[in-house]
Amino acid sequence: MQGPTSDVRLIPAQLDALRPTQITVGYHEVEVKRAHWKSLDKKARAQTISTHWFPAVLGPNGQYFVVDHHHLGLALIEEGESRVQIMVLRDLSWLDSVIFWRMMEHFQWVHPFGPDGTRHDYDRLPNNLTQLVDDPYRSLAGELRRVGGFAKDTTPFSEFLWADYLRPRIPEKRIRKNFDKALAAALACAHDTQARYLPGWSGTIAPR
Repeated sequence: MQGPTSDVRLIPAQLDALRPTQITVGYHEVEVKRAHWKSLDKKARAQTISTHWFPAVLGPNGQYFVVDHHHLGLALIEEGESRVQIMVLRDLSWLDSVIFWRMMEHFQWVHPFGPDGTRHDYDRLPNNLTQLVDDPYRSLAGELRRVGGFAKDTTPFSEFLWADYLRPRIPEKRIRKNFDKALAAALACAHDTQARYLPGWSGTIAPR
């Protein structure tokens, strides 16, 4: 997720002090990242921390708002890590709250939607990464991309767009009861022409 980079710099930060710019994560994806972390030795973990910069914006009251890597951040916290490096994209700390969020939305750096796909006010965003809420459809969309259901795309929050597409098509109960069966159903939905508006769609349109 990119934007203007005139102020870009790297600084160390405490994970528990970072402010999320979304309300939900797919906890299945968090678990996958935790399992991967556990498989790494000490050297590989140190390398991961040093090379996975968390893009952030400096906002009101000197707080850093991360605009990507929410799943990794939560996974690291749950694995006992406390410090990471952040890549400061912009310093917007001098703006008042209304203009700050207007700019965040302008650059597509915020996604204030709940686990049912409903949009909320910015004051509903969590104060820290551990308050992120699980959205099973975001889990499904993340795994769908991983297995090739759609291509990785630079569109901000593309997995959330896919989650909203899957939401009315696959019952939440199916996802929670049998994730693999839900994933198979999602794969079928992913190649339907109804999904052709979505980023990374890899289906085909039959000639007329």
